[in-house]
Amino acid sequence: MLCRTRQQAEQAKVQLAGWLAPRGLAFNEDKTKIVHLSEGFDFLGYNVRRYRQKLLIKPSEAAVRRIRKRLATEMRALRGSNVMAVLVKLGPIVRGWAAYYRGVVSSGIFTSLDHYLWQLLYKWATWSHPNKPKSWIVDRYFGKLNKFRNDNWVFGRDSDAYLAKFSWTSIVRHVMVKGGSSPDDPGLAKYWAERRKRVKPPLDDYTLRLLTKQDARCPLCGQYLLSADQPPQSPGQWERWWLQVTRKAIAASYLAHHGGPGSPDGTQTRLVHASCHRGLKARQREEPAQPTCTPQRLA
Repeated sequence: MLCRTRQQAEQAKVQLAGWLAPRGLAFNEDKTKIVHLSEGFDFLGYNVRRYRQKLLIKPSEAAVRRIRKRLATEMRALRGSNVMAVLVKLGPIVRGWAAYYRGVVSSGIFTSLDHYLWQLLYKWATWSHPNKPKSWIVDRYFGKLNKFRNDNWVFGRDSDAYLAKFSWTSIVRHVMVKGGSSPDDPGLAKYWAERRKRVKPPLDDYTLRLLTKQDARCPLCGQYLLSADQPPQSPGQWERWWLQVTRKAIAASYLAHHGGPGSPDGTQTRLVHASCHRGLKARQREEPAQPTCTPQRLA
């Protein structure tokens, strides 16, 4: 809670303690302190600090150190593994961390983390192929694999399997809550539900366009592709959310067009539930092939 003076902060603390008590909650005095905004403070992985007349919220230094340490630890554990193992392990970590911090001032930190991760990936590749020249390693593991981005240093196997970057997650500014609206007010349930629906999931622009075009519904079953429940509240929860989306929830279905296979160009592609997609493929395999008709010879 931001207050102008220490006295106001003490009063606000007493009021908040009175609000927490009936709910069986209390302050942790060891973790609670009153500081001036120019000093800043860390909270839930964020750093809140006023720089002159501007208040900025950024990922905390401790949070950045934790993610760098985790990336380094995971890359050491992945020595001897193939590219797909690296993508499966690091993909949710990168996307989950970026999704959690996309609502604050994170662009510069995202870029620095991309550079740090590139160093780890290059080191992993040179460890895997100690006798290969640098040019061979770069050609094998890096390239312009994401066709929607002009980036020649994307790590992966091909255009269907590559590692997303932190900086690919767009920064989305937080929308202020109306007045004193509280999620605990049952009369405002509709307001909070509509508010959550307006929050775009941290997906790429191409996928978001398809979701908007389909009204976020699966064309095979008519149900919503993504749940509008309360979004994840930590990087770890975002990682699990990504695993659910990429492995269970959504799949791309390329439609047939003019007798030929469709292509992922936004006009012939649709997003469907992965389970619905598997069911559709199974039904198509079970359907008997249509016999080809040949003209009869004239007598």
